[in-house]
Amino acid sequence: MTAWAKAPDFADRPERRAQVRAQTVLDKEHYMESGLTPIACGTCGTEVLVRKHSSNQKTVQWTVNPADHCPVFAKMAEAGPIFGKPDSCPNLEKTIDHAVAEGLLEIDD
Repeated sequence: MTAWAKAPDFADRPERRAQVRAQTVLDKEHYMESGLTPIACGTCGTEVLVRKHSSNQKTVQWTVNPADHCPVFAKMAEAGPIFGKPDSCPNLEKTIDHAVAEGLLEIDD
């Protein structure tokens, strides 16, 4: 039987622990905050932050509760609780695709 192992905490190496923590902050900023472009939905005007990683992959961060501002999400919320990842708004998807086509949103390669 294999014992469960967790990532090292470097408790015995404070300088390494500080390096890992500093890199974690940089990684979080890079993956969660940097390179995001504000895009307003062409239908309802709700603004989101978007980063395109490839032609098929993107990050969308809502700055507000979507059910309070997007009619598509509001309708989904009326149907009952949403478990897991809700479907996206097709109007917002079209807006993002248009932003890419117009060069307003670049794809990170």
